[in-house]
Amino acid sequence: MGSLSIWHWLIVLVVIVLVFGTKKLGNVGSDLGKAVKGFKDGVKGEEEKTAASQQVADKSTIDVEAKEKSKL
Repeated sequence: MGSLSIWHWLIVLVVIVLVFGTKKLGNVGSDLGKAVKGFKDGVKGEEEKTAASQQVADKSTIDVEAKEKSKL
């Protein structure tokens, strides 16, 4: 009784389409898709910046092996 059946969702969908119209809903969907794509590109760009800064830091460090002197 607490969950909604498929018929409830279909009625809600029909009411939304009647209120907003299909053209406006298409524009909202398109805008939402562009926003998600922009967000993904922003996250991807931030990961690339972080990876690039780590590579630069790795090139500036010097790898050295320390050897112990033997006392004679």
